[in-house]
Amino acid sequence: MSDGARTYLVKTFGCQMNVHDSERMSGLLEAAGYVRAPQEAELADVVVFNTCAVRENADNRLYGNLGRLAPGKAARPGMQIAVGGCLAQKDRDTIVRRAPWVDVVFGTHNIGRLPVLLERARMRQEAQVEIAESLEAFPSTLPTRRESAYAAWVSISVGCNNTCTFCIVPALRGKEKDRRPGEILAEIEALVAEGVSEITLLGQNVNAYGSDIGDRQAFSRLLRACGRIEGLERVRFTSPHPRDFTDDVIQAMAETPNVMPQLHMPLQSGSDRVLRAMRRSYRQDRYLGIIERVRAAIPDAALSTDIIVGFPGETEQDFEQTLHVVREARFAQAFTFQYSKRPGTPAAEMDGQIPKAVVQQRYERLVALQEEISWAENKKQVGRRLELMVAEGEGRKDDATRRMSGRAPDNRLVHFSPARDGEGDGETAPPRPGDLVTVSISYAAPHHLLAEGPALGVRRTRSGDAWEARQAAERQPGGERGVMLGMPTVGAPALTPEPAGGCGLH
Repeated sequence: MSDGARTYLVKTFGCQMNVHDSERMSGLLEAAGYVRAPQEAELADVVVFNTCAVRENADNRLYGNLGRLAPGKAARPGMQIAVGGCLAQKDRDTIVRRAPWVDVVFGTHNIGRLPVLLERARMRQEAQVEIAESLEAFPSTLPTRRESAYAAWVSISVGCNNTCTFCIVPALRGKEKDRRPGEILAEIEALVAEGVSEITLLGQNVNAYGSDIGDRQAFSRLLRACGRIEGLERVRFTSPHPRDFTDDVIQAMAETPNVMPQLHMPLQSGSDRVLRAMRRSYRQDRYLGIIERVRAAIPDAALSTDIIVGFPGETEQDFEQTLHVVREARFAQAFTFQYSKRPGTPAAEMDGQIPKAVVQQRYERLVALQEEISWAENKKQVGRRLELMVAEGEGRKDDATRRMSGRAPDNRLVHFSPARDGEGDGETAPPRPGDLVTVSISYAAPHHLLAEGPALGVRRTRSGDAWEARQAAERQPGGERGVMLGMPTVGAPALTPEPAGGCGLH
């Protein structure tokens, strides 16, 4: 870190798309000469809020954070505050009116303008509000500061063509725009060359990929192409839409070894009547049919979902249909949400808004049922040998328990002992994040598994090497993580995000 360099902090709210965008914002700022600040926002010269607009209290959350920074900014004239993301795209000038100490407001389509807008605001001593109405550059062409040495998001599309009545995302991120397959695969190959061994294909409606380029089987072909990339250990994707989930995707998942046996597919409601009101283009039978075909082709697949409780007009009978689907599907995990109005969506104006007490009671019943199912499904894993990819920061109690944590192929979280049989004398280096460890599962809880015995095998990987090299670089005086460039034109990419359903909306 050079003396006098301006520091930055990016604070992220929302889904994986926002997390991925924040990596780009960080990369842009570092490419412009900024260095990352400690987590205390008051210490940073530039604080960027990457916002989400899909919760009823999203604006309260933002303005609360802005209010807490106001005194510090008044005491430090050179400090700058920027607001980007979905709420910025939606509210535009409102942000500067309510928080006049904000310096920059930018939207979801012009992330690449952030350094320029900050400099312009500094020079002109006035707020800069710039909201593009369409995508200026695909995010993956921008510099990035990846948070993980071994796992990475790869955006394959942006925007969404659906018109769900509870969702404001299409209005903020626009119609779906797909990247060309060659660009996606080139990015993945570049990531693998950097040491990444797990990628997650990312899109607002990831399995609709190809609609923008006129190829209905483009997504399954992309999965198969990922299977041919040497050194790529694991491929995941989120979030698919049941409307676009076709049998060729199931076949590609089953036949491509590095595509993991995991599927997150939002349900939202089990009631056909509510699904119609949500403007979801599938019904209960179609959803359960997809689940049945996935289980037939991939018996060990772990399924997860998103569910909204208390959508306007939901009756007790409608809610019982949701419980029915949960019992039939036997999800390993469900991200459950109490319906909240999203300003600007048709559902916010619908009759039949459900009283809070009723929504809370239904929500608690759903959570109790899913906890029971999650625990029962996890108990089926006891006695199995699983290969885990060692994770960083997944186990909150790892230090106290002297354990490490990793993700099974189906994405279940497993805590394990790092020592192997015959080891544990302190002379053998423990596995590193990104390495692969084989364990035997001895205990199951609703939300995690435990391997209490010694590890059965450790495979040290290039991802572990990359993690170790990053740690060594950061321990050096002035050490900083390098910024990867965005996708080249030729050849060979925080606060906790929302759950895996991409805002819980799709």
